[in-house]
Amino acid sequence: MVALPPRVVIAAPSSGSGKTTVATGLLGALAARGAAVAPFKVGPDYVDPGYHALAAGRPGRNLDPVLVDPATLPGLVVHGARGADLAVVEGVMGLFDGRIDADPDRDGSTAHVARLLDAPVVLVVDARGQSRSVAALLAGFRAFDPRVRPGGVVLNRVGSARHEQVLRAACDEVGLPVLGVLPRRAELAVPSRHLGLVTAAEHGGAARAAVDAMAALVAAHVDLDAVAALARAAPASPAVAWDPVHAVGEPVPGAPVVAVAGGAAFTFGYPEHGELLAAAGADVVTVDPVHDEALPPGTAGLVLPGGFPEEHADALSANAPLRAAVAALAASGAPVHAECGGLLYLSRSLDGAPMCGVLGADAAMGSRLALGYRTATACADSPLAAAGETVTGHEFHRTVTSPRAGSAAAWRWDGADPEGFVAGGVHASYLHTHPAGRPGGVARWLRHLSGTGRHSESDHSPGRRPS
Repeated sequence: MVALPPRVVIAAPSSGSGKTTVATGLLGALAARGAAVAPFKVGPDYVDPGYHALAAGRPGRNLDPVLVDPATLPGLVVHGARGADLAVVEGVMGLFDGRIDADPDRDGSTAHVARLLDAPVVLVVDARGQSRSVAALLAGFRAFDPRVRPGGVVLNRVGSARHEQVLRAACDEVGLPVLGVLPRRAELAVPSRHLGLVTAAEHGGAARAAVDAMAALVAAHVDLDAVAALARAAPASPAVAWDPVHAVGEPVPGAPVVAVAGGAAFTFGYPEHGELLAAAGADVVTVDPVHDEALPPGTAGLVLPGGFPEEHADALSANAPLRAAVAALAASGAPVHAECGGLLYLSRSLDGAPMCGVLGADAAMGSRLALGYRTATACADSPLAAAGETVTGHEFHRTVTSPRAGSAAAWRWDGADPEGFVAGGVHASYLHTHPAGRPGGVARWLRHLSGTGRHSESDHSPGRRPS
């Protein structure tokens, strides 16, 4: 057992209040002062952790008590915060907003995670159109659940010195210290599209500039020492550190090469996935399907995470050599794990642009957003799951495939027809799962590598490092 690190949760009364600006700015401002800061995000959001990683200089990680056993979350924080001075956890939606059909102790809300971590909360309040009413809002949030401990407030989008004065007086009435006051600014906006923000990997230098601007804003207007002191005041609660070696079990022999798609088109993945693969003895190598024309030498298995391939369809299609290599790997029977964006890449076409042609399906933009947690049952045996196994995952896309499923579907969930494709070693689906939530699935997938004939001791480069 070890103690949880100093930690603080950045929450808000509602979405759009400025949590991402404050959390990312805190990470960047504290890092600029020489602090080692570990970034986390509540829920299955893949976009914010990319900006967190830019700000903190270490991987942004997700804390999702719906996709992962809630008891595991403190250990994931210990694991992700190794060597850090403190952890900053950005919440999701409003503080108490979670699965509407779930018990508050299992709803996956920011409050749920704050309780699991026994962490103090900083409330970010959008102060536009408010003055003394802020006192009533803060009093309600502080009293609603005594197990959740608001330790201070950051007032965002404050219009004037007089506005700030009235707001500070209101906060004094309820006894919550003001940790920062951010003026109204427009230039911090990050471009968005049909599924939310543009990812940091796609936004390139502009993402770096946006992160730097957030850090400068927070450094100028937030009391960093007070926030750090609040984090250090969190109880030194005991936790069992999450260990990928222990989680994945018996290693696979021969250091098989596992290619994991990355780059601008495939950014929706969890750091723990690569850590589990590496802990099991795989040689994990990143491949960029936009630019790389070949799979890594000796590739024995391929992971295609989610992302925005629909935004890069022409570039992906133009890289015919890699599309052919992926198709050949799949045809060999090698295990291929594709989630959401990976499913689109394996299809025959995406919005008319030729893709890998591994699946007998065509993909295109649809008219509605599919979003939410899903309890899914495996329809067929595959390298990823045994038929009848039930998992919890998350769906987040606006594209559709025709047909929706192959002759052997991947999953079935309540109220929906079977979805996804299982063919040979390929498992392709819209469902995102968190590997730390089911490390047995990763171990099962790795066991299928030995039967592919795609790797040998001579293929392994001792100098290659896991990515």
